[in-house]
Amino acid sequence: MKQLLRELLTVGLTTGVVLLTQDRPFPWSLWTAVAACLLLPLRLRWPWLASLLCVPAVAGSLGWAPALVAQYRLGRTEKSVPVQVLWVLLLTAASITPTVLTETIPPGPLLLATAFAFGLSAAPTALGALVTTRKDLTRSLHEARRARNAELEAQETSARAAERARIAREIHDAVGHHATLIAVESAALAATAPTESVRETALRLRALATESLSEMRTALGLLNSDTTYPTLQELVDRARVAGISVTLSETGDAPMTPAVSRALFRVVQESLTNVTKHAPGAPVTVTVDRTSPVRVSVVNGPSPLPTAHPEGGGAGLHGLSERVRLAGGTLTTTYRADGGFSVTAVLPPGTPKVEDQDSTFGGGARDPATA
Repeated sequence: MKQLLRELLTVGLTTGVVLLTQDRPFPWSLWTAVAACLLLPLRLRWPWLASLLCVPAVAGSLGWAPALVAQYRLGRTEKSVPVQVLWVLLLTAASITPTVLTETIPPGPLLLATAFAFGLSAAPTALGALVTTRKDLTRSLHEARRARNAELEAQETSARAAERARIAREIHDAVGHHATLIAVESAALAATAPTESVRETALRLRALATESLSEMRTALGLLNSDTTYPTLQELVDRARVAGISVTLSETGDAPMTPAVSRALFRVVQESLTNVTKHAPGAPVTVTVDRTSPVRVSVVNGPSPLPTAHPEGGGAGLHGLSERVRLAGGTLTTTYRADGGFSVTAVLPPGTPKVEDQDSTFGGGARDPATA
């Protein structure tokens, strides 16, 4: 609709200018000029044709109005400068030739009239070419800026990846060394243990050190994605062996993405670890509802024993909250009136908000909690 209104306005204004011009030097001047005005919409598809139709109109001295419009369009679309100059010279010649043939004009005024006709036909052509060039330059600058931003982003991503890899290597070398020593010495202790209970404790310590080393390597992306986690039941059984009174209740069987499943596992694992640290001897209830949304709740009562870590901390819960958020869920922690503590996570069963990954350093693992 806007295009149609614009064309009607263009044709109407140029035709009005032609009709209002009283000086009509030739009998055919009016009709050629009106025809050029009415056929101006052809310039949208064939700019050269619209300019060609303006040649006889300019020769009749009434066609400059449509010629200005046609030449502007020609300048916008024609990329060749010699072709643009050719059309300017053609209109200039069309404007001067009838006057030279029908009148006797001194060289000075003739030169002035020629320069005026040349400028009148060249100005809209140059303006159209200038507008097109400016748009092309603006587009090129935009593309160059976008390419530069993409390059900077790629450099930043590469730098972050390199730094993460360096940190991962340092963590692996330092923590991995100590975890390996723990596993080796535990195995040695189990081999020389004087009693069966000491031997079982040493073997359990060795298994935990080995599993911690495996999980650390997985989190740092140093192993493939085939590493599996214990089930929630196995996690609870380990906590019971460590002396924690845990009750596990599981309902629902809706499928979960690996990210959601890992987040659920980590919520239970971190909560049981915190009970061991801050509420030794407290009873714990773990409730898991695998419906939509997935809900996991870990509630412990007050500790009957002195707190092993009275200074508190909270870094684990902050990290756990971030992990749950990355999986698309929310984590809520609450101090209970009876002195206990509750951790509740609500997780979506579907696609998480971000790419499935197990840690900041990259890497990943398969579904860790499929009990």
